Amino acid sequence: MTKTILTCAVTGNITRPDQTPYLPITPAQIADDCIAAYRQGAAIVHIHVRDPETGAPSMAVGHYRETVERIRDVTSDLILNLTTGPGQRFLPSVEDPSVAAEGTNLLPPAERVPHVLALQPEVCTLDLNTMASGNQVIINIPRTVEEMARLVRDVGVKPELELFSSGDLVMARDLMQQLDFSDPLMVSFVMGIKYGWPPTVEALQLALSLLPEGAIWTAFGVGRHSFPMVAQSVLLGGHIRVGLEDNLYLSKGELAEGNGPLCEKAVRIVRDLGGEIASPQEARALLGLGS
Repeated sequence: MTKTILTCAVTGNITRPDQTPYLPITPAQIADDCIAAYRQGAAIVHIHVRDPETGAPSMAVGHYRETVERIRDVTSDLILNLTTGPGQRFLPSVEDPSVAAEGTNLLPPAERVPHVLALQPEVCTLDLNTMASGNQVIINIPRTVEEMARLVRDVGVKPELELFSSGDLVMARDLMQQLDFSDPLMVSFVMGIKYGWPPTVEALQLALSLLPEGAIWTAFGVGRHSFPMVAQSVLLGGHIRVGLEDNLYLSKGELAEGNGPLCEKAVRIVRDLGGEIASPQEARALLGLGS
């Protein structure tokens, strides 16, 4: 078996501070949780930042810079993966659906990546989904995704394509024809979000049947599907992701006291299944990131 890469998604932009007292908010807290995840076996940390005063999602380059610098003060080993997700939500008003209601945060492509261009992490996410999310619509049309991909590629950052449905895989193939992505292609399947991939073995097998040859893939589940999907991904030859972005609980009714315990449990599952966890250096080799 290829060693399994563990990614920890430490905060996200959906999880709220009132849902758990263990959600890291400030750059110092986010950096500390990234280091805790690393010490439990994570090779990659996927980072969103928050407004330190309110806990609301933020895109401030300064917050990203402080978080990254705090991590790098401790280790240069850990692979950093910054989000480009904020800036894709449209909430139509009830009176006139063509008018954006409060909560809309659509941004031009270039305004979703300034932190990536400034800090040049090894990896950044690139969402390919256009889909319903409650009463909002997530919008990532092909020209938006292509422009963002060109911008991050030109500064040497590897995009991780986040795929929420089978149509996203079709877009991924189109992008591969238009852009020179560095080999291997890096993708993640987001399982268990309503109106996206269902968190089933059959859905994951369908996703894998459409995947371009040679791609490095991760499948992860949301909420109660998080740890079952760790096992399914490992058994089908993929990599794994856990974290407070995706799931707040170690088990039913038991809140995870930070990201470290979630990573510890994921590592235990991998080892119980006979697998091994990849170090950051081994993950870099698998992903073609260099030393």
